[in-house]
Amino acid sequence: MHTSNETLCRLERLHVRAWPATETARIDGWLWRWSGGGSQRANSVSTIDFIGNDVSGALDRVEARYRAKDSPSQLHTYDLSQPAGLPELLTARGYGAGETTVTMLATAAPGTPPSEVEIADDPSAEWLEVYMAAITESRRAVNRLILWRIPDPRVYFSVRRDGRVISTALCVVDDGHAVAECVATREAARGQRGADAAMRALMAWAASLGAHTVGLQVVQRNQPAIALYRRLGFQAVCTNQFWVKR
Repeated sequence: MHTSNETLCRLERLHVRAWPATETARIDGWLWRWSGGGSQRANSVSTIDFIGNDVSGALDRVEARYRAKDSPSQLHTYDLSQPAGLPELLTARGYGAGETTVTMLATAAPGTPPSEVEIADDPSAEWLEVYMAAITESRRAVNRLILWRIPDPRVYFSVRRDGRVISTALCVVDDGHAVAECVATREAARGQRGADAAMRALMAWAASLGAHTVGLQVVQRNQPAIALYRRLGFQAVCTNQFWVKR
């Protein structure tokens, strides 16, 4: 899929907006983020824009802010990160490559959400139960707080079968684009395509709000999830990398 640089930048900005950190600061255009806990996005620097002329000085300030929080210095890059060549600069400065994720994109198609999918403005107790069980313990406390700060328009999707929620998803829409977050399935219900139903409902809802594209970011090594998204028409358009100071 050919995707314009403008679309890639808009998607990256929306992913940042859709997962708001507890504390932020602008450092020469970069967005420094800190939230504590194990969330990588909410504890790393978003590198969409850079308006300075001294990258080393900007990194000095990044690292000083993380030291003050007794947290490791982390940055998040993607294919269009600024300034150009940032991954090489980070490697030379002693940063190691952490988790790699892939941005995938599909067309938001109008449709009727599956009847088994419930849509709500806030996460229910069952929604939280399923999602929290699917993430590492270190991320649970901070992610629970982030979920209550998700900006509007947003909705939470729950797939209910046999009286209980088996899959979840979250969607945030802005300026013709949407992003999917928190796609999870109860362990005992895996293989039942509950996430497919959640994503179909999500794409239909996004289209109803005028979104023409839906993006998501998935861990590169999570091949079952990537296969799911491909079935739904998503294609890889960008690579994202977390960097951690050794």
